[in-house]
Amino acid sequence: QVQLVESGGGLVQAGGSLTLSCAASGRTFSTYAMAWFRQAPGKERDFVAGINLSGRSTSYADSVKGRFTISRDNAKNTAYLQMNSLKPEDTAVYYCAAPKRYSIDYGTCEYWGQGTQVTVSS
Repeated sequence: QVQLVESGGGLVQAGGSLTLSCAASGRTFSTYAMAWFRQAPGKERDFVAGINLSGRSTSYADSVKGRFTISRDNAKNTAYLQMNSLKPEDTAVYYCAAPKRYSIDYGTCEYWGQGTQVTVSS
C-alpha cells in the first residue's frame, strides 16, 4: 500500500502559478503510476494529469494541456503538479492518486490523498 499527502495549495490570482506536491510513504513509490484529479464545488472529480512509473510518459486533460506539468522524483517519493497561467475555472480541491502497483490505468486509482484546495481569483 501507499499513503499520499498533498501540499502546496492556496489562493492565487488569475495568471499566476502554483506547485502542488504529493508525498508518498514507503519504499515502493517507483512501482506506482501517479495522477492528479480535481473536484470543483458541485461537480464530479475529474482527471487532470498522470505520469507513469519512470516519469517518461505523461498525459493531461485537454483543459490543462500547455499550462500544467506533472513530474515525479522517485528518490524523494514525491510527485508534483506545476500549474501555470491559472484561471478561475481551475479552482477546485486537487487530489493526488495512484492505481495499484505497476498499473497505469488512471481511471482505477485505489489510493488517494486528502486533497488540497486551490483557489484562483479573477
